[in-house]
Amino acid sequence: MVYDKPAKGEINLEITGRHQQLVNALWAKKNSGGDDRFWLPLSVHLTDTANAINWLYTCWVGEGVKLRLEQSLSPEGAQKLVKFLGFVHDLGKATPAFQLKPSWNQDYDLDDALISRLRDAGFQNLQANSFMKQSPHTIAGETILDYYQVPDSVAAIVGAHHGRTIDDRPERHQKPYQDNYWQSSDSEVQKPWKMVQEALFNQALQTAGYQSVNEIPTVTQPQAVILEGLLIMADWLASTEYLDTAKRKPLFPLVRLGESVAIDTKARFRNAILTWKTTDSWHPAPVSMAEDPYYIRWGFHAHEFQQKMTAEIDQATDPGLVIIEAGMGSGKTEVALLAAEQLAYATGRNGVFMGLPTQATTDAMFTRFNQWLSKIAVDKNLRLQEDELHGKKAYNPLYQELVRASNVDAFDEADDLDHREWLDEGSVALNQWFNGKKSVLTPFSVGTIDNLLLMGLNQKHLFLRHFGFSGKVVIIDEVHAYDAYMTSYLDKALVWLGAYHVPVVILSATLPKEKRNELISAYLKGKYGDEYQNRLVAPAGWQDKVAYPLLSLIDGCTLKQVTVDSKNSGQITQTVTVQRFNGDDEALIQKVLAKLKNGGVAGIIVNTVKRAQALAAIVSQTSDVQLMVLHSAFLAPDRTVQETELQHLIGKHGQRPQRMIVIGTQVLEQSLDVDFDVMYTDIAPIDLVLQRVGRLHRHPIARPAGLTHPRLFLLGVNEFGDYGEANEAVYGNYLLRKTDYFLKDVLTLPTDISPLVQAVYDEQINQQVPGIDQPYRDFKRQQRRQHKKARAFQIQVPQTGRYGTLHGWLKRAHTSVEADSVRANAAVRDIQETLEVILLQRTPNGICLIDGRPLNTVTALEIAQQVVRIPAAVTKYPISAMDQAIRELEQQTGTLFPEWAGETWLRGSLALVLSEQKTATLLGWQLSYSSSRGLSYQKKEGLHGK
Repeated sequence: MVYDKPAKGEINLEITGRHQQLVNALWAKKNSGGDDRFWLPLSVHLTDTANAINWLYTCWVGEGVKLRLEQSLSPEGAQKLVKFLGFVHDLGKATPAFQLKPSWNQDYDLDDALISRLRDAGFQNLQANSFMKQSPHTIAGETILDYYQVPDSVAAIVGAHHGRTIDDRPERHQKPYQDNYWQSSDSEVQKPWKMVQEALFNQALQTAGYQSVNEIPTVTQPQAVILEGLLIMADWLASTEYLDTAKRKPLFPLVRLGESVAIDTKARFRNAILTWKTTDSWHPAPVSMAEDPYYIRWGFHAHEFQQKMTAEIDQATDPGLVIIEAGMGSGKTEVALLAAEQLAYATGRNGVFMGLPTQATTDAMFTRFNQWLSKIAVDKNLRLQEDELHGKKAYNPLYQELVRASNVDAFDEADDLDHREWLDEGSVALNQWFNGKKSVLTPFSVGTIDNLLLMGLNQKHLFLRHFGFSGKVVIIDEVHAYDAYMTSYLDKALVWLGAYHVPVVILSATLPKEKRNELISAYLKGKYGDEYQNRLVAPAGWQDKVAYPLLSLIDGCTLKQVTVDSKNSGQITQTVTVQRFNGDDEALIQKVLAKLKNGGVAGIIVNTVKRAQALAAIVSQTSDVQLMVLHSAFLAPDRTVQETELQHLIGKHGQRPQRMIVIGTQVLEQSLDVDFDVMYTDIAPIDLVLQRVGRLHRHPIARPAGLTHPRLFLLGVNEFGDYGEANEAVYGNYLLRKTDYFLKDVLTLPTDISPLVQAVYDEQINQQVPGIDQPYRDFKRQQRRQHKKARAFQIQVPQTGRYGTLHGWLKRAHTSVEADSVRANAAVRDIQETLEVILLQRTPNGICLIDGRPLNTVTALEIAQQVVRIPAAVTKYPISAMDQAIRELEQQTGTLFPEWAGETWLRGSLALVLSEQKTATLLGWQLSYSSSRGLSYQKKEGLHGK
């Protein structure tokens, strides 16, 4: 600012009637519709937010999050700071730059009425200037706090509460714009503005319980991020007028212009919270080890592996990172969910997030997670809040059931906080307020791993994501499935989770020791800083531990590693015969059919959708064998049908067909609990091959003659070192060559899992593999490229030390990923941008869904479900192909379906309308769709895409 700051502590706490008259004229929000005009006094919104943040901190935030704040602030100090931030967050609105802002819908009558209130109260010379946009109210608020000598680390929280940070203190940059703060250089004109700013600042001190500004503490950077996320949540809550679109459930509504503004803020807040809080908080209890907790939760008795892992976790006094390596089907998921209860109790968390590689694996896990959570809800007579976090969750039938079950009034208007009908019976529900960016705040959720990886992405409102995860136990499943690019984001997320002391459970059946060590290092670096190695107490040789199954547990600064005999791991011990087959596709199918001469189910897992469809076309010429195809190029409803039918036929208790061939891509190795009598797989990195083998003889059932012994046929090995263009395009030559070298003719499970994985991923033994040098150089070059690309938009690691501001934390925010959530999710995966379309069909009866239903007979949601990705090859070349495709489809969609612009589910969607033969042309490619084969593509000239 441009004049001397007052000495710290010399703030006049007396608020006179003159001050109050000026304060009452300030507005925080304004809106209009038709003949109705509404506004909200600034003092009311500040009080609403202070009440909201104080209640959230007291009643909603878990004890573990509070502990991170109270570590240096004390319980009383933390709560004072929280209340201070809540009230002072919009102090920057007490400036001409904000008060003279026009309405968003250019309602000049509303603007003039509010300006008249300012004049009547005593504000003078109210004229906007051309520089007012240089002082947005967030920056203005931080600048005023800086003037009153509030610590930078606290003032910066106010400056960033709309989701972005600035690079340094704003005072110097704001000096040229004093008229934005006080209207004029005339001291008499300035006086009312200075009076209201001082009055509101003093009221913030009083609200918090501070006697002077000297009592406001400094905070560390991780504390500031948590406080920022809490403040944003409180501000958004206090800015929500109604919980429902019908406006029957008011939270913090505006008031009609001209009506009395004598608002009882206590009653207003109490009614709002009573309406908003439709679910209970979880206060986890200790897991009783006196009786088998697995039997209590799931109705089966734990085997030794589960018992030992659970017992070790239960004994930890300061649990942090838990890594569980065990074979497919060994019961890791149940160990992880029980560990979530143990860790939540030990560390004061009140929620759980479980992250998985794909939407398919997420949907499958959501059912199991829901069953576990429902059992807790019923046992404790609670109504717990749950969500599924991925872009297609609305297509999941279980999620739709939760929507319907939650779409009822949670209470009658006559109810109070102590009496609600839903308390009579435990259940799981949604809360409609937790949508969009707020969904990450949901206490219990299952989602794609992108939700967690985004903790490392430089993106607006990142604080909200960090705050959401800081209060949960985090479970990461299938961690082996993440490449170097995604792992870079995972490491960054683990550093920050460590900084918040968030307990993390990582699961994998096939984890290289180098990646295990990398994950441990990232977490410890976040929790204890770069010097963690000097504090770590660990057994000798822990970095090279290859025992299996294996529990690695970080307890404070101590690393424990625990194993059990593989015979007691709960997994069936079996010997698998491995044979390489390099015949053409026709020969392959003939070999498969010969294997099934006495009946049985064969699985063929290949690395590309196009290859899966080509093999299916050959099988379809044989009439006496059942065929199913599963890959990512299906419409969501069709894929759900395929997966459900597959589970029904060859799931754990399936009604197995006489002869069947299932052809699929990588989705078969992750998402489904299916059982094949014999398996054929394209060569892939060893961990993925082993995951696929996990679907071979998965359950102890009777097998047809000739298939009683598990047998794996490895495809795509033309000769050693030559794995075909398509396979090497997906996985590269280096890992395929090492997999081919170390995978022998006999595979013993689970004994061989860890040694094989370690051998393939151990770079120290590369010299054993012929011709490895150039593939290795290519592999390392690709890894460096991925790491460099990933770092381009990542945040930094936490600032260590007692003090740290948010300045520069989101310094190079990428506007494209801020504006588009789809692009943001893509930013944490090293994949080519693809195009999603709603697939429809032209028929004699008009345009219909692919299943023949006319559009006028289905809902907008059902239409939105007909989505599929256009193959990347179609839009890959030339560079402008993607933009050209979008233009063509936008024009077609706008012409055929102008009404979509007004539909929530369909707004912004692109339609691709197929002919009666279910084909269409796009950018010179012919696209075809079959409900049993999925979407296929071909160059119109007859050249197949890659």
